[in-house]
Amino acid sequence: MTRTTAPAPPAATRRGLLVVGTAIVLTGFNLRTSVNSVGPVLEEVELGLGISSGLAGLITSMPVLCFAVIGFAGPPLAARYRDGHVLAAALLVMTAGLVGRVATTSVWLFLLGTVATMAGGALGNVLLPGLVKKWFPHRTGLLVGAYGTAMAVGGAVAGVSTAPIAAATGADGWRWGLGIWAVFALLAALPWLLVPRHPRATQGGHTAVRLRALASSRLTLAMAAFFGLQAMQAYVIIGWTAQYLRDQGMSAAAAGVLVGVNALIAIPLNAVVPMVTVRAHLQRPMLAGFMACYLAGWTGLLLAPLTLSWLWVTLLGLGMGTFAMALTLFGLRGRTPESVAALSTVAQGLGYAVAGIGPLLVGLLRGLTGGYTGMFVLVYAGVALLFVTGWVTCRERYVDDEVPGLTGAAGPQPAAEVGVAGTEPPVTVLPPRR
Repeated sequence: MTRTTAPAPPAATRRGLLVVGTAIVLTGFNLRTSVNSVGPVLEEVELGLGISSGLAGLITSMPVLCFAVIGFAGPPLAARYRDGHVLAAALLVMTAGLVGRVATTSVWLFLLGTVATMAGGALGNVLLPGLVKKWFPHRTGLLVGAYGTAMAVGGAVAGVSTAPIAAATGADGWRWGLGIWAVFALLAALPWLLVPRHPRATQGGHTAVRLRALASSRLTLAMAAFFGLQAMQAYVIIGWTAQYLRDQGMSAAAAGVLVGVNALIAIPLNAVVPMVTVRAHLQRPMLAGFMACYLAGWTGLLLAPLTLSWLWVTLLGLGMGTFAMALTLFGLRGRTPESVAALSTVAQGLGYAVAGIGPLLVGLLRGLTGGYTGMFVLVYAGVALLFVTGWVTCRERYVDDEVPGLTGAAGPQPAAEVGVAGTEPPVTVLPPRR
């Protein structure tokens, strides 16, 4: 596959690069704290707000729905304002949301606060890959690995420590368990205010890649389904396995630790899976391995939830390697950086909208039946569909061949800042046409 790389920027000061690198890593730490902290205290949230399982399912679905919607605001905001200012504002809004949602007894204000909380995560996911490409063009792997590791650590710490914090702070301790992450969001916002203007920044306008044409691409729809189904598995695991284990008799702290295991497993997976995925002949065998892990993990939780619980959760964590696989496949299914970015943006946006249905359905079905049969039916069906759509996306083809003139112009495009690594839609900014 032919790769186009952005030219290296003029030399920036070491101090400026240090500030940017610190800001990127601190932001990465906060990308999953507000998501992973809810599951371990979901029961306390239900009781504290006096809500049904259906509304609890909505709470667990809110993050992924916000990622699907808010993420698309990143490129327009970055085109109009400085990236650092956009992320500083997003993290400050996140701080306010984290504090606001635990200071209310209204479920609707809690949900509104959750939307604000997701601003930092959604925009951070969108903008960080492009910022790494812009400031560290020759150290992209190092910086993406650094903030990816920070993201995994933040998610794991939040999953493991939220329940103990809630237990240690007495009545309504869940509010402290969820609200304490506002401190870290605030700390992450501060370095962005010190980030200097990039040496190549200009006052010119920007033209974004056209995305509507991808609606007719079968590859785009297949990849959206694959990405959405793997994300649904992940958010059901993050949002509901802790509560499921607690309902089977496990302590809140132990259940939270097991959920944190998933985030820890993501660290080596995110490093190894992309290197295997680029080898076409290994894609389908690896996909089958992930499906076997999902099936074994879910079956273990269904039949023996309190026996070898760590093994079942570990297997589910290995199955979640489909996330890194999906991100890598985006880069393999486009001929140019622009087509890769367009495919990734549309497929991930649609995929997260699909994924948000999963945790919501689990909550509704639990409320209707009083149990988790509906959850297991949903995840088993999801694994089957994930295997089918993954098998399709592993066939070597290119979105460019299905959508001619994807970028809206014939011939080569000017050099672009393209970020494809990360967790949500990437940023693509093209220089103005002349």
